[in-house]
Amino acid sequence: MPALDGLRILDLTQYEAGTSCTQALAWLGADVVKVERPGTGDPGRGLAGGRTTDDSEYFINWNSNKRSIAINLASGEGRDLLLKLAPRFDILVENFGPGVVEKLRLDHDSIREVHPEVIYGRIKGFGDRGPYSNYKCFDPVAQAAGGAMSITGQSDGPPLRPGTTIGDCGTGVLMALALCAAHANKLRTGKGQLVEMSMQEGVTWFMRTAVAMGGEGGARAAPRSGTGRGAMMNLYPCQPFGPNDYVYLLVVTNRMWKALCGAIGREDLLEDPRYETPGGRLDHGDDLTEVISEWTARRTKREAMAILGDAGVPASAVLDTVDLFADPHLEERGFVHTVDHEVRGPVRLLGSPMNLSDSRVEIKAAPLLGRHTDSVLADELDLSQPEIDRLRADGVLGALPTPGRPRPGESDMTTRKHAGAGTSRPSTPHADGQETTT
Repeated sequence: MPALDGLRILDLTQYEAGTSCTQALAWLGADVVKVERPGTGDPGRGLAGGRTTDDSEYFINWNSNKRSIAINLASGEGRDLLLKLAPRFDILVENFGPGVVEKLRLDHDSIREVHPEVIYGRIKGFGDRGPYSNYKCFDPVAQAAGGAMSITGQSDGPPLRPGTTIGDCGTGVLMALALCAAHANKLRTGKGQLVEMSMQEGVTWFMRTAVAMGGEGGARAAPRSGTGRGAMMNLYPCQPFGPNDYVYLLVVTNRMWKALCGAIGREDLLEDPRYETPGGRLDHGDDLTEVISEWTARRTKREAMAILGDAGVPASAVLDTVDLFADPHLEERGFVHTVDHEVRGPVRLLGSPMNLSDSRVEIKAAPLLGRHTDSVLADELDLSQPEIDRLRADGVLGALPTPGRPRPGESDMTTRKHAGAGTSRPSTPHADGQETTT
């Protein structure tokens, strides 16, 4: 049984900070219904990295295992539908820009009027209070505000943006953890609550080591150190010397130092008093860098990684986004998945890092815009098809996706009526997979 079997989530998120949160919960077994704007949907559907596509790879990577309904929340009837749906779900999550849910009158207080026990999660760039609270925010802005850029880059160069989106998905995963905690508390007390998170503060979670190791509790700015510190913590070039043909190694103990010397066939270095201590190896790093570089330059990054790893030296090839999908280790662990997308056909995705021995959830493709509108409204609100058709004709609901109705067993998942309000219910099978800044 999936760990979050029966947990039901109304997903008013877009782009990545919110969608990463709800996807993590879906991967753990929650039933996630994504509410999108008719016509365009989540703006992330159109982010195609310069390519023209209906549903971008960006969207597909962050929205698997969800259902999609298309409702115009700016219309009175659309808002009313959302308010009727809310009590059927345990959690509502949103990451609209500042003031948007208030303008739509779908803020925490409004939802609580119809669903007093709701757990309401909201992610904002700078939170819901404070002098920056009205500022718009995307991942790089949060990384600048949270300190991540200040510690990234070479020591003599400018700050750099980290390549990973910890401002968005890092905050999203922290929100998922907080929502699970709020749900556990609700199971004990019967009470819901507001769970609020700032992307700026989320980034600082990933800054703690830098603060502890170099920032002295705010007394001075933690320095940038590039890819490492000296010869024992750095990147080394490998054949055939492409942009990502490097191996990274990190040697912090004398045992690792001995293992490194043995791996590269330079046991003679163990007799050199200059390298006897970690401090000595740091002080004479240029000489050691030259020795290690000569060894790595005769090997590919995979070969170097295998030799070093087998010898007990912490090391890895620098794997790029192509390497990840072909990595034999990830493949053997079942981390690389192929899902059947309704339009694109077979799509390869990296899987969930959350491995629960007794709670497996199959990864399914992200849904087309509005694919489950009719089934959700019929099952949750007992709306007839003529009434749904009337709402669609009036512009309250989005059009059904053009590829046709769902294939049997794939998308019209909710075939049972659910009773009660805001309580966990028996789970159902999962489907194929306003101002918008946070």
